[in-house]
Amino acid sequence: MEKTSLEKLKKQYVPLQKKYKLPSFLELNKEFDIEKIQEHETDFLLREIRRTMGEKMSAFLRFFETILNPVMAPVFILTSLKNLNAYDKDLIEKKYKVLVSLELRSIGLDIENNEKKEAAFIQETLKKWKEMKQEIQQIIDDLTKIQAHSEKKGSYFG
Repeated sequence: MEKTSLEKLKKQYVPLQKKYKLPSFLELNKEFDIEKIQEHETDFLLREIRRTMGEKMSAFLRFFETILNPVMAPVFILTSLKNLNAYDKDLIEKKYKVLVSLELRSIGLDIENNEKKEAAFIQETLKKWKEMKQEIQQIIDDLTKIQAHSEKKGSYFG
């Protein structure tokens, strides 16, 4: 029976996991959906994993950027900002700074092909994500509550 692309990907990951003491494939996949890299072959698996992890971090970075600098923000963001408490605003700024740092490091790794640095980035990003994700969830929950409350009160314009 022929192996699936996912099975091949997992098998390709094992030696790198052992060599660099990386987290399990399952753990990375749960947090960052890295299984989607099976769609294309690569000789640089850790780079692809890092890029996939970066996509998730980048999405949160852009979201927080919209909140912190709402120039062309959707109306729901503007509504939420009016009612966002100081604690959440401070938390968003702190998480934003962490995400910016990760984004810059990731971009830097696109310049240099260094497997050891890719592995270190994967380890650090997972660690930082685990530290941040509960607080990010709290921010999302608070924004959701604000949005639901504002919908009860009426529209942004009314």
